[in-house]
Amino acid sequence: MIQLTRLDGEAFILNADLIKYVEQRPDTFITLTSNDRIVVGETPDEVLERAIDYQRNKRLFPDSCSG
Repeated sequence: MIQLTRLDGEAFILNADLIKYVEQRPDTFITLTSNDRIVVGETPDEVLERAIDYQRNKRLFPDSCSG
């Protein structure tokens, strides 16, 4: 999960696994695998960095309930 900010300043959490693609036009639009779109205050590079960190952390801290 990654924390992002709506254009009105409201923070929210997004499951980064649901991101299909990110584009800037000039605001940052995130299209989800469901084809829903979200506009955020972060740049595409910031979204990418957070999504990569999320994926790295998933590997470092596997689900503790499975063992």
